[in-house]
Amino acid sequence: MTTNISTRLLYAFVALEETRHFTRAAERCHTSQPAFSAMIRKLEEAAGTRLFERDTRNVTLTPEGELFSEVARSLIAEFEAAFDDMADYVARRRGRVAIAALPSLAARVLPAVIAEYRRLYPGVAVTLHDALSDQCLALLRQQKADLVLTAPGANFLEFASRTLGSDPFYLVCRRDHALANKRVLRIGDLAGHDIVHLAKSSSVRQHVDILLRDVATIHSGFEVEHLATVAGLVEQGLGVSLVPELTLFQFRQLDLVAIPLAAQDLTRPILLVQRKDQALSIAAQAMLELIEKQFRDVQHPKAAAPK
Repeated sequence: MTTNISTRLLYAFVALEETRHFTRAAERCHTSQPAFSAMIRKLEEAAGTRLFERDTRNVTLTPEGELFSEVARSLIAEFEAAFDDMADYVARRRGRVAIAALPSLAARVLPAVIAEYRRLYPGVAVTLHDALSDQCLALLRQQKADLVLTAPGANFLEFASRTLGSDPFYLVCRRDHALANKRVLRIGDLAGHDIVHLAKSSSVRQHVDILLRDVATIHSGFEVEHLATVAGLVEQGLGVSLVPELTLFQFRQLDLVAIPLAAQDLTRPILLVQRKDQALSIAAQAMLELIEKQFRDVQHPKAAAPK
């Protein structure tokens, strides 16, 4: 059986129970006494029994009314708690947001954004996944991430994406390398030099392959997963490498040189990706706004080049 009882009727019941007076209960509910009496009759009809005994002097609960009092107060408490929770989510006092990002972005761009977000909304739980692009998109697809920061690649058609900024490429090499004294590097200058590569699954490698497609470089034989490994191989003179600016912090502690590429179009776009079919939560929308502000203010953080 479906019973149509509004919260207004429940509040009317509690008001009458507490005041034991129809006129005072009606005043508490901001309604007229006849309208209030009609509300109580409607509630009793829905309950299928009298809830109050009335006479010219007293209003008291029936035994069924005593039982209903527990139900009414429990329903009101659940209703108010639900709206309190919703108010907290709307005010960003509670909630959660998950971000997936390429390791370089997770390390260089997002910590400051997350710190500001935690300062503004300390009650919202933030999760950060640092992973390669395909893994980031898988987390988005599985609804384990609300937002993804990554570079262009395949499998983007099912998502909504837009460019937030760009990440220029640098050559990293030893100080005694033949290219170390150049202030700006043309891509053709790399002809004949050994290149230490990241793995083909990385977004960096995919962009480097495009940059070097018309240059006769030498493959050093190394294709590694981690930038720290690239840095160690370059430090030992086993080759040079092309990396985006946001990754240069990985090379800062070593005695290496970072030289920017000359062409403006030799950059890695940074994309913000989200699901097409699902609106962001209020908590996630607030995170999106901070990320956009970060890129809008500085385009991308200036990583200190190795000296």
